[in-house]
Amino acid sequence: MSASMHPVAHSVPRHTLTRLAREWLAEDTPNFDPAGVCVGSEEAEARLLCKSPRTVLAGCPFFTAVFNEVGCTVDWIYQEGAELGPEVVTITAVVRGPARDLLLGERPALNCLARASGIATRCSRLQSIANAAGWHGEVAGTRKTTPGFRLVEKYAMLVGGASMHRQDLSGMVMLKDNHVWASGSITKAVKETRSVCSFSSKIEVECQSIAEGREAAAAGADIVMLDNFKPEELHSAAKVLKTEFPAVLIEASGGVTPENLPLFFSPDVDIISLGGITQGCPVADFSLKVQKHCASSM
Repeated sequence: MSASMHPVAHSVPRHTLTRLAREWLAEDTPNFDPAGVCVGSEEAEARLLCKSPRTVLAGCPFFTAVFNEVGCTVDWIYQEGAELGPEVVTITAVVRGPARDLLLGERPALNCLARASGIATRCSRLQSIANAAGWHGEVAGTRKTTPGFRLVEKYAMLVGGASMHRQDLSGMVMLKDNHVWASGSITKAVKETRSVCSFSSKIEVECQSIAEGREAAAAGADIVMLDNFKPEELHSAAKVLKTEFPAVLIEASGGVTPENLPLFFSPDVDIISLGGITQGCPVADFSLKVQKHCASSM
């Protein structure tokens, strides 16, 4: 009954899963668990139910890691990345272990799965819109993530078929307006940053006009972000920059929502990023139901 592992899951080291699971469990149960007294350690079985039809399942490795940490096992009925439903309720997995330990792991595991699956579902929908329009580029997330939970949210983007963009400040250089203003110019900012990151990191520059885009590309930026451009202005600027600098990637960002995403599609735009992948994203509705009465084993 255990589902095969999604390819993206192989990118998360086991020690990382263990560390996160321990942190979440310690946060939720920092000392005593008084309610554990009434259920004891009798072996029990619980069913994981998804009550949000058309949910894209994401977060299975994290869910499993939490329960493994408390001595329980998880058998998945569906594979990571599968779309659940269309039934109103879908039995997604079966968890087995001592009753009190099932309930120790319940909330941290569900929180993770609900959030990750909500993000993956939104990413899948956005990518479907892009595919239907025949757009060649990538829909990407941002660093507008939940503190302490970014790895899971970025992972969920990948499961949903979107790009996670840069993971953190160390992953890629992005020179925003504040960097440019503090440095003095786009050219100076790119030059000084390149002296540190060398060939191993791409440099992206946030630009507010075609003139700034030209300066960034001429200075050696790998990616020009056209920020807060209206769709018609974006298409015109992207075309000009691609004509003059064919190797430069063009990213559109600012003001993009799931509803207006198609307005930003263009053959000259390579990336469209939006914070709405994580900010305000609905979570999937999962619950865990113990299937037998648990008497204390004391």
